[in-house]
Amino acid sequence: MRQKRAKTYRKLMHLYCRSFGFRQPYQVLVDSETCKAAISHKIDIVKQLGTVLQGEVKPMITQCCIHELYLQGKSQQSATDLAKTFERRKCNHKEPIPGDECLLSVVGESNKHRYVIFTQSHPLRIKLRSIPAAPIIHINRSVVVLEPPSDVTLQTKSRAEEQSLHATDKSSAPISIPEPPKNKKGPKGPNPLSVKKKAIANPSTHITRQTNEMPATRGMKRKREVADDERDSDDELMANKKRKRKRKHKSSQHA
Repeated sequence: MRQKRAKTYRKLMHLYCRSFGFRQPYQVLVDSETCKAAISHKIDIVKQLGTVLQGEVKPMITQCCIHELYLQGKSQQSATDLAKTFERRKCNHKEPIPGDECLLSVVGESNKHRYVIFTQSHPLRIKLRSIPAAPIIHINRSVVVLEPPSDVTLQTKSRAEEQSLHATDKSSAPISIPEPPKNKKGPKGPNPLSVKKKAIANPSTHITRQTNEMPATRGMKRKREVADDERDSDDELMANKKRKRKRKHKSSQHA
């Protein structure tokens, strides 16, 4: 591939990746006519696709396209064998339909699965150009060619860029912050400095009173014990005096 063409293809794939979300490995839908052309021109499809798309590729084919090759018999057996090496893409058609219709139904109106279409059918290529973000590849004189993006694709790209610019303008615009509502003042309470605080009993005075009372009770007990002892001693003295008087009285009677 020439350097100028390679540079052009690189820009095209960068456009598809940046604007429409294409990514590697690129899913490439191949039709039956492409398999026949690759055999006749002796083209290695996987290698040529990697060179054109400049990345990893994953060739895919539908059951309807393979069925078209089956109907052509042994004359296209080599093309059938080539098609069998590709990954099968389910088309959900119970009865086989023409390959062009099958590929159109798989791609859909917006190509949401981001397929690259490799087809030799000219009518199919015309229809695919009306679908945005649908890269088209075909073989032209044994050269694999990536078509430039269609007008629909370019319009969709510019529309998406305008929307993103408007979104950035809205986000960069200054946001008006509403002023917080003022709190209504209610009745004022008393000044905390002018309110007289409640007197709190000092626990230390209570403790000192208890300590002062405890020795007093002990002293009273001691005084009572001393008074009792004195009373007992007085009683003993009185009893002794009475005894002496009785003895003196008896001695005077005997005399």
